[in-house]
Amino acid sequence: MAANELVVDVSKIKKAVHSAIPLTITTYTLPHEIEIYLEEVLDVFLGELGQKKLKDYLVYCLRELAVNAKKANTKRVYFDSRGLSINDPSDYEEGMKSFKADTLENIAWYLAKQKEKGYYIKIVLQAKGSTVVLEVRNNVEINRTEYVRIHDKLARSRKYTSLEEALQQVLDPSEGAGLGLVILVLMLKKIGLDEECFDIRAESGETLARITVPVEATRIESLSKLTDEIVRQITSLPHFPDNIVAVQKLLADPKSEMVDIARHISTDPAMTADLLKLVNSAQFMLPKRVDNIVDAVKLVGLKGIRNQLYSYGAQKLLGDDTDTKKKLWDHSYRTAYYAYNLVKNFKPAKRHILDDAYVGGMLHDMGKIVFSTVHPDLLDRIRAFCGEKDIPVQTFEDIAGGMNHAEIGARIAEKWNFPESLVASIRFHHEPGLMTMDYKDVVFAVYLANAFCEIENGGMTWDQLEPLVIQDYGFQGEAQFRKIVEQFSEGFNKETRRLAGEAGKKA
Repeated sequence: MAANELVVDVSKIKKAVHSAIPLTITTYTLPHEIEIYLEEVLDVFLGELGQKKLKDYLVYCLRELAVNAKKANTKRVYFDSRGLSINDPSDYEEGMKSFKADTLENIAWYLAKQKEKGYYIKIVLQAKGSTVVLEVRNNVEINRTEYVRIHDKLARSRKYTSLEEALQQVLDPSEGAGLGLVILVLMLKKIGLDEECFDIRAESGETLARITVPVEATRIESLSKLTDEIVRQITSLPHFPDNIVAVQKLLADPKSEMVDIARHISTDPAMTADLLKLVNSAQFMLPKRVDNIVDAVKLVGLKGIRNQLYSYGAQKLLGDDTDTKKKLWDHSYRTAYYAYNLVKNFKPAKRHILDDAYVGGMLHDMGKIVFSTVHPDLLDRIRAFCGEKDIPVQTFEDIAGGMNHAEIGARIAEKWNFPESLVASIRFHHEPGLMTMDYKDVVFAVYLANAFCEIENGGMTWDQLEPLVIQDYGFQGEAQFRKIVEQFSEGFNKETRRLAGEAGKKA
């Protein structure tokens, strides 16, 4: 978020909280209006997490870290202007003797120079599972001298039990009194956080200061109880239809022949038509249209047909009979196309996961679709459950708004005996960093495909993308990334028009 866009978008903040998307505020000079804006955003962000009482403490901490980041950037400009090396201990000592006085005399020039050089301060807020992560990043790496001095201040500040006690000490006149960091540590102590919750380090060309705040145990417990109850109540959703279950059993039998499986599918005209539609979709890129289910099974393979049955079965059970569900399925089709093509184009050595990536994309938002399927009577029972268990009404509203939808979808997928790779792609499609190595490639593809969709509709920005996934796919910057998104979007739209045209001719 740039300084000229200082409008607090409450809906965007809520969506970020519910989907574990990081909120980013980037500035070069940290003007006062950015500080005010940060406080307003943090107020909404923490309020959505039921942590509003921490706002004043955390506002102070973030401001202190942001000011320190700005000062670190100013140092680089100052040392460069004097021809001193900030990484040379003797030059560092020499420069710091006059740094404060010199820069205060002409701070506007130094701040303008920082912006010219692209030295930014980036504030990041993110809800991650059971924690809230607050970060301040600036794109100059802390050097060894600075690292030692900061950690010396932090180590000494931990012995203070009050601000009054700290004020009696003079920590380091050359760097400033260092009271800001002391107060920060005392603030964190006051809200029950120990030193493990705060960290400063160099990482990939940036200096990163991070505060990790555990979400209140009572809120986590309420979310968990309510998720359990929703999944339990949704047991009223039927299991997969008998015709699909029968085909799945044949697919699981090593003695089954492709022709036998194809013939069994052919006995159900509706299933045959739907599977042929899926097989002729953009996923499989077949050289010519296939109108015979035997040929389709041979071309696509048993795993491809098996995965299509999960997608087909879920759509049949959950339906697309409302505008909400239709929009969710439309988004799912696009995500599936993107996930498949991400693997195909960027991970050619991982072609064996193409089917998993496509179906994972198709089903990643199943938790939202399931919730939109719930009958009003069931919603009333869930609300009554909240009252019985003293679960705040807000928790129910949060879940209805999308919070925990990934976990709800994964639990339903487990109930329907989906493969572990598909369960993982549903559970971790917003938090790929939590995925173990087993299904990392599928989860990363589905996460990035979903992010492509969000970038297209303005729901996410480059800064909000998971760095781990961007690095894994080798994107070098925003311009390259957006070009790929545009190419994929054009490909999907072209394929959609082609299929619509073929359907029209057939009709």
